[in-house]
Parts: sequence; structure tokens; C-alpha cells
Amino acid sequence: MAQSRLRPGSLVLYKNGAARILSVGKKKIEIKRDSGETLSVRHKDVELLHPGPIQSLAELRPPSGEVLVAWELLAGRTTTLPELAELAYEAYTPATAWASWQLLEDGLYFRGTPDAVVANTPAEVAEERAAREAKAAQERAWNAFVERVSQGQYDPEEDDNFLREVEELAYGRFDQSRVMRELGRGETPENAHALLLELGYWDHTVNPYPVRLGLPTGAPAHELPPLPDEPRLDLTHLPAFAIDDAGSEDPDDAVSLEDRPHGVRLWVHVADVAALVPPDSAADQEARARGASLYLPEGTVLMLPSAATGRLALGLDDVSPALSLRIDLTEEGHVDDVDVVRSRVRVQRLSYRDAERCLDEEGHPLQRLHALANRLQQRRDKAGATSINLPEVKVRVKEGRVVIRPLPNLRSRDLVREAMLIAGEAAARFAQEHEIPIPFTVQDAPDPLEEVLEGPAGQFALRRCFKRSQAVTSPGAHAGLGLSLYAQTTSPLRRYLDLVVHQQLRAFLRQEPLLDETAILERVGAAEAVRGEVRYAERLSNEHWTLVYLMQNPQWQGEALVVEQYGQRSKLLIPDLAYEVQMYLRQQPALNERVLLGAGEINLAERQAHFRELSTVDQT
Repeated sequence: MAQSRLRPGSLVLYKNGAARILSVGKKKIEIKRDSGETLSVRHKDVELLHPGPIQSLAELRPPSGEVLVAWELLAGRTTTLPELAELAYEAYTPATAWASWQLLEDGLYFRGTPDAVVANTPAEVAEERAAREAKAAQERAWNAFVERVSQGQYDPEEDDNFLREVEELAYGRFDQSRVMRELGRGETPENAHALLLELGYWDHTVNPYPVRLGLPTGAPAHELPPLPDEPRLDLTHLPAFAIDDAGSEDPDDAVSLEDRPHGVRLWVHVADVAALVPPDSAADQEARARGASLYLPEGTVLMLPSAATGRLALGLDDVSPALSLRIDLTEEGHVDDVDVVRSRVRVQRLSYRDAERCLDEEGHPLQRLHALANRLQQRRDKAGATSINLPEVKVRVKEGRVVIRPLPNLRSRDLVREAMLIAGEAAARFAQEHEIPIPFTVQDAPDPLEEVLEGPAGQFALRRCFKRSQAVTSPGAHAGLGLSLYAQTTSPLRRYLDLVVHQQLRAFLRQEPLLDETAILERVGAAEAVRGEVRYAERLSNEHWTLVYLMQNPQWQGEALVVEQYGQRSKLLIPDLAYEVQMYLRQQPALNERVLLGAGEINLAERQAHFRELSTVDQT
């Protein structure tokens, strides 16, 4: 419709709203909107609906007419706004022009512009009507859902689609949620977790932290090649013992002693994982991305395909392939000579409790191994090794119930620890002597303590001073262990950088090309990038299930030790749970003082446990 017909009193369209022209200039038009607002706009900013005159927009009262008749006559054709008004309302007036425009805006029967009005076909009308009905149904469902959720309820058959969005937020996959906004709740994973718990959509058994941290929760499924046909040293005549926690499903190291004329010969046998997982294979790349197996109270997420464990873990079959470190030691426990061989071993599996009983059997091989372990520990202590002695527990979920078991200080654990550490030292020495690039593990000396404290408080303060160990390509000292050279070596089924060490040792033994230092650095970077997330997920998961344990045992009571003080607040360590909590106590306690606590309110989504102070325990 020609803009030249614009004049005072004309009805025009401005930003999809009705306006009346007050005056027309060469460059600007003065208009008045239905809100009463007066504006000066350009000619091209308005579109003529009717030349007028119209005295007031209040005249645009809805007229009666035959819209359906007009649509049936025009269906599938193109016309103009005046013609539509004539057909639908029998007159072209400002009121019928505005009513006709509103038909275009609605879009069910007509669409287009004032100069080109398209009448939709019956099929298009039916499709649009169905879409509107579906949208209306969705809106009704949404409103009903919001009403239910506002009352703390949900309908499993109707509401899953809406709550899946909240679930994605709780898992950290989404960072926004229409549901949370509608309910006026912050769009955070913790708030989403809380809502799902309130509604019963999730229960306390859902552990969101591995997924929230972006970690895989299923095992890899890559095919593994057959074991290479290669010579292996037969060590099946040596008693070999794989000692681990009861229920462990991936034993990857074992120890043996062999008599020699002078000194001691220790064998540490390790699952020969690199035999089936060479560098840059599909399984190797997947393991690199995972960094380590993820140990959760509810189960283990393996770093490697389960077939690797089934075929390589020590002691699952009568004879197992291994990569064995032969470590010749002086009487004082110093490394005299090292060799690495591909071997066959016959391994007996023992739990730490089983091994502890064996240590009391006169003449059992583990007695000599324990005596050697004592000498090895004394050597490290003289070199400045620093150990932290704080309570540890094992958290497990069995048939929905949480079991928390303290880990006692056992001689068998000391034996295994020292054997694995000397194996790491031996592997690092072998690699250095033969110029084999591997990831070495180093640690700087801890910061000096401002004040030396006794008891658990002292151990807690000492822990804060420790520096994080690092994987590097140049050999160096590990201050915490009291070793001048060290490489983590004995868990290739569980830790990726241990696997890299094995890949390099195997390549050297087979006289195959070695990965260079750049390739080792790339692997260190990849493993380090995810290692922190794996450990964090394990810590958060242990906290989660510890709180579930308190929920399942609301009458729990136990002792706590005061390990730090912040003014009126105290940090308490609960040994039976290996759990730390800050509290305001009735009286200012002394460090290492024991306090009896009772379980209180639990906020699972925020990982917060509140305890009640019952009494101070008499330490006499």
C-alpha cells in the first residue's frame, strides 16, 4: 500500500502495533501509539493499514464478520488487506483493516503483508491447528508439572521429560534449567541434586561426582591382541605372593625372595600389561585419556578393558606372564644390582589379613620378606623419609548398604609397601643406567613446620606441609619417600604412567624403538591432566557415601580428635570415618583432645554433615 497516501488521521503499523498519524513532514512522521506515546519516526518505519481518517485508536473495536467464509473463498490464493477486509467484514474501514491485520498476525488462516495477503490452504490450516493444539497440550503439561513439583511431588509417567533436564544439570552436563528458573532456585548442580532428592526422582544411591567431573563410568571395550610368542624366564619355582585388600579383582604385583650367597635377592613380579597394550594402540589411547582406574565405593571403573585383567592379573591362572624386576640388595637394604626380565610366575593370592597370619607361622617365606621390609624402611628413614600416620578407612557399598571399615596398621601392608617402593627405585635405576626415557616420580622436600606438634594434630599439620609429587622425564629425588630415584612401576593395570614405564622396558628388552622424551612428556601431560580429576572424584565419592552411611545409621556416635583450631572453631578428625568436620564446641578444647559426637542433620547434595557435641572424653 503506497506510503504516499500517508496523511494525518491515517492508521499505520509501527513495530507490529497500531498507530495514528498526527502529522506528516518531508523526513519525519509524528505518530501516536495505543499506549498514548507520541513519536517522531521515519516514513519507512511505518506501514499503511488504512488512509483514515481515524480520530482515536479507541475506534478500533473488533467488528463482527465472516472470517471462515472469507478464508474458504480465498484458500490458496493471494490478495490484499483491503480485499480481505471487504470479504471478511463487508467493509474496508480502519477497524476492519486492523482486524484483518490481526488475522495475518495470528497466522492460522492468513499470512503475509498488507500488500500480499496469502490465504493458507486447508492442509496448512490443519497442520497449524495441530501444532497449536500440541503446544497447548505441552503448556498444560508444563503447568501441571510445575504445580506438582512446587508441592514436592512428581508423576513418573508424566514428568520424566522435564526432570531429565534437571538431572543433566545435576550431572554437570547442562549449566541451565528452565525448571530451576521457574521454581526460583539457583541453576547449580547442587540445587538440582537437592531437588531430585526431594522429589524422590533420585535417591541417596546416586553418586553424581564422576560424571560431574567428566569422567567415564563404563569400562573400555577394546579388543586386545594375543600374548606375543616370546621367551620368558621360568620363575614358577619361586614362591610368589600377591597381597592385596580382600575382594581385590586386579592383582598386578607379587613378591618373591631368592637365596644368593651374599646379600638378598628380591623379585617383584608385575603383570605384563604392555605385552597386550603397546604404545598408541586403541587400548593405550583410551587408558591415556582415563589416566587411572577409578576406585569408587560402589565399584571400580577400569582403565583398561576387563580382558586385560582376566588375562594378565597375577594369580588368576595357575601360571601368569609377568615383567619381573630382579633386585639384588646388600644386607643393609641398598640396591646392588637390577635386571628386568619377561617371566612366568606361579602366584598365591593373599589378603592382608591372610598375610598377617602367615607372618606368625614359623618358617613362612613372608617372615623373611617382612624382615627385609624392615631394613628397607630403616634405610629410607635414615635418608629422611617422612610418613603420615593418620586414620584410613575403606568405604564400600554392599547391596545398597554402606560399610566403612578402618584400615589397621598391619605388618603385611608395610611389607607390600616397601617391596613396591624398592621396585620403583630399581626400575628407575635400570632406566637411568640404560638411558631409557621413562616418567620418573619426584617430590620436593616438605615446608618446615612453624611449630612441631605431637599426636594426630602434629600429623595433620605435617600433611599440610607436603608438596605434591610430580611425573617428570629427568630422574630426581623423592623427598617424602627418602629415595634418590623413583618411578611408579608396579600398577600398570591401574595407572597409565606405570604402563608407560612397562612399555619402555619391554621395548628395550625386545630391542625395539623406544619412545623419545617428547613422547613421554606428551603422555605425562595427558595423564596429569586427568589424574587430579580421578582423585577428586574418588574423594568426593567417599564423602558422599560416608554421608549416606550416617543417613543409614542416624544413631551413630563416635569419638573425634581436635587437630586444628581457628579462634572459636575447631577442626575435628573422626578416626572411625576418616572424616573431617569444623565445629563450634562448648568449651575451647586442646589439640588432640577427644570429643564424643553424635550424627546430626545431613545435606547430601551439598556434602555437609552436622554433628552434635555429646561430651568431652576423659583422656586419663
